[in-house]
Amino acid sequence: MTEHVHLRPVAEKDLDLFERLHEDRAEAGELGFFGFRNPGQLRQQWAEQGFLTAQGGRLAIAHADDDRFLGEVQWHQVLQGPASPCWNIGISLLTAERDKGYGKRAQRLLVEYLFAHTQVNRVEASTEAVNVAEQKALEWAGFTREGIVRGACFRGGAWRDMVLYSVLRAEVITEA
Repeated sequence: MTEHVHLRPVAEKDLDLFERLHEDRAEAGELGFFGFRNPGQLRQQWAEQGFLTAQGGRLAIAHADDDRFLGEVQWHQVLQGPASPCWNIGISLLTAERDKGYGKRAQRLLVEYLFAHTQVNRVEASTEAVNVAEQKALEWAGFTREGIVRGACFRGGAWRDMVLYSVLRAEVITEA
């Protein structure tokens, strides 16, 4: 049930699953694996800054009933003009937690959080053109499809087209 999802800071108890989500090819899945990374780098980033900085961050997606780790949402700053920052967001869910509606709800919660606590006017997201499930999730979360960004993502030995989405502050009602 999608209403049973909330966002919270990543906790130490989440780190084993968090690392698997990004470093295990099977757990990341076909669309989420971008090659092996420096082992221990994610734990080091968590220890140094808790995954929260002025330029972006990561929050755990947790089940509201038992607070179990389901995945993560992340955001980083992108400049669309010299003085026009926006957020670009992404999501990763554990394999066992996909196709349950958690992702679309988590992305909507992240958008509401970012508009409530930062001054940006735009949140954007992109996904591979073949990732129809993520496109539907973004549309459910209030994003508008803007178009195709050709040959923008290198994964699995090939350049892939991405679909770009955005949502503007005026399109979202936030709670402070």
